[in-house]
Amino acid sequence: MQKQLLDHINFPEDLRQLSQDNLSALAQELREFIIDIVATKEGHLGASLGVVELTIALHYVFNTPEDLLIWDVGHQAYGHKILTGRKEIFDTNRQFGGISGFPKRDESEYDTFGVGHSSTSISAALGMAIASKVTGNLQKQHIAVIGDASIASGMAFEGLNHAGVTDANLLVILNDNAIGIDPSVGALKQYLTNVKKGTEKQDNIFEALNFDYSGPIDGHDLPKLIAELERLKSMSGPKFLHVITTKGKGLKQAEENQVKYHAPGKFNAKTGELIATSGLSQPPKFQDVFGETIVELAKENEKIVGITPAMPTGSSLKYMMEAIPDRAFDVGIAEQHAVTLAAGMATQGLIPFCNIYSTFLQRAYDQVIQDVALQKLPVIFCLDRAGLVGEDGATHHGVFDLAYLRCIPNLVIFAPRHAIELRNIMYTVQQGINFPIAIRYPRGRCTLLDWKKPFETIEIGKGECLKEGKDIAILSVGTTSNTVTSVLENNIDFEGVGHYDMRFVKPLDEDLLHTLFKRYKVIISIEDGTIVGGFGTAILEFANANDYKSKIEIMGVRDTFTEHGTINQLKSVNGIDEASLRKKLQKLIVRS
Repeated sequence: MQKQLLDHINFPEDLRQLSQDNLSALAQELREFIIDIVATKEGHLGASLGVVELTIALHYVFNTPEDLLIWDVGHQAYGHKILTGRKEIFDTNRQFGGISGFPKRDESEYDTFGVGHSSTSISAALGMAIASKVTGNLQKQHIAVIGDASIASGMAFEGLNHAGVTDANLLVILNDNAIGIDPSVGALKQYLTNVKKGTEKQDNIFEALNFDYSGPIDGHDLPKLIAELERLKSMSGPKFLHVITTKGKGLKQAEENQVKYHAPGKFNAKTGELIATSGLSQPPKFQDVFGETIVELAKENEKIVGITPAMPTGSSLKYMMEAIPDRAFDVGIAEQHAVTLAAGMATQGLIPFCNIYSTFLQRAYDQVIQDVALQKLPVIFCLDRAGLVGEDGATHHGVFDLAYLRCIPNLVIFAPRHAIELRNIMYTVQQGINFPIAIRYPRGRCTLLDWKKPFETIEIGKGECLKEGKDIAILSVGTTSNTVTSVLENNIDFEGVGHYDMRFVKPLDEDLLHTLFKRYKVIISIEDGTIVGGFGTAILEFANANDYKSKIEIMGVRDTFTEHGTINQLKSVNGIDEASLRKKLQKLIVRS
């Protein structure tokens, strides 16, 4: 579809040639362009639609890339990418070998800071502003755009607190739409709501932090945005602009159902209706197995509580929040708080299930060590999105958890291979444990349709034989067992290959390992985590400590940041797909 204005704009310098009278029409074209691409290619929709006018105004007023613009998280940066040289390749967004779904420094000089996790923009922009002052570049502007959900995070407040005692040339823009991925929560959300209504009588919190506050203003009113940005551009010191936007602006369904249309999958670009998936029965998503199981258990055990940092829908803790709201807590984008909150609850005899995406638990590493493991508190970490997650790419893959958790004393690590094991480990630990445990499971669907079986207790630290062999043994953890099973099933060439699901990365089933190292000449470990310090490293350590001489092959995520693509593509890149395992087995069998 021809875009009369957008067709002629490839970079912000082209945008600045337009008269202000044409910018509203450009905003409409930009919205349609985003909708048309995301409808078929998928991606994050609502956030970018909500900041179309703000994006245009920022690049119109400021001399980017000389002036530095930082988008917090990056969900809202699609318009930014299209206006900064990536319009012609925007259809490759989040595709294997294509552009990233998030701002990325090595992709464009306009992406001044790589962002994927929230609440970093203020600190980064302040660092840049201080650097400009140190180097004598006093004319350069530094702008951080942050959402109302992200600004409630502790790190954002740390940045605001520091900025308020500097004279840095910093502009913080609050994109206030009252929602992150799920609706914003907490006292600050209520404060901002009152500010928007004009009912807030307290001192302005941002003025109290020494920012020159202005707003709130309509984030879809281009003339007003441009006028205010021009005014702020001439002012010195830390400034704060409060902008009110509507997530999903311009697409009726995205405005009405902001959670679903955050990243809606494929939809009809004309009508906005989602494209229905197959009507055939499908196995449940791991997150839904967690969500349904915790409700089932919590109805029988009144000590169970659920905690999530701003991911009730993505983690499916929303089921418990609906069924037992007094014992399920969305704490906002505050992973550190979520972990220590769980620790505090555990000291008082509650059984906290703290559900955090694997990649986000990295943000609370100190709390896991100091507040949970050191005190040996029975916190149950349910790590969703473990392993390779697909198109969100390097900032979101949960591939480091086995390595960074395995070195923590007192902590048990379990990886279920299917839904029944996830249910059973949740049932087991709520009966009473005297240690913390991390239960990691991937994004996506399980393999079993009939998964709601009667609960059974799992013995902590025990693996399981899935197939006996004679010369080669494969040790898997979690859902990598499915890859192994698929390769070995009905393959006469691999009849002599054994397969063992270790289940626990810590503690290892040492009795089983002693048996295997005495029986097999070759041991292969396979995991969907990093090979550096992960499950395979644990097997090597065991073999070395016990002076075993078997050949050990480690298969896992390579020592590099894996980019974006489908999960199958990324497994292939890292050599942990079926074809790679088959090839490795064929070579080892020939050698033996």
